Amino acid sequence: MRQWAGTSFSVADWRNNYSMYETTNGMKLMLSYNINSNDAQAYYEFVLSRYIPVMQSMGLELSEAWHTAYGEYPNRLICFVCDDHETMVSVLENEVWDTLNDQLMEYVTEFSYKVIPYKLGFQI
Repeated sequence: MRQWAGTSFSVADWRNNYSMYETTNGMKLMLSYNINSNDAQAYYEFVLSRYIPVMQSMGLELSEAWHTAYGEYPNRLICFVCDDHETMVSVLENEVWDTLNDQLMEYVTEFSYKVIPYKLGFQI
């Protein structure tokens, strides 16, 4: 058993709750962009209070978030995962997806995304 912030869990609990990590049918949605430096606080508020919860309500789980500190790459990479191709297609064809990204564009530039088959570990 491990404990963080007062919550105990075991590896078995984690595997039972995150079945996509054991499947080969999982999909990963990778979003990359640069955060507008003049409005970073508003960006964080939007992503944490709106973007992530809405994506989760559509069947995706946040799997990772990366910041590029140096180099000519987008400074943010955020990934969401799901169990199957149908869930991903459902999200990408949903008007909420378009609206959410239109709202995100108020805080970011050079937005792009791609969908790839899920594999454990860092993917580009």
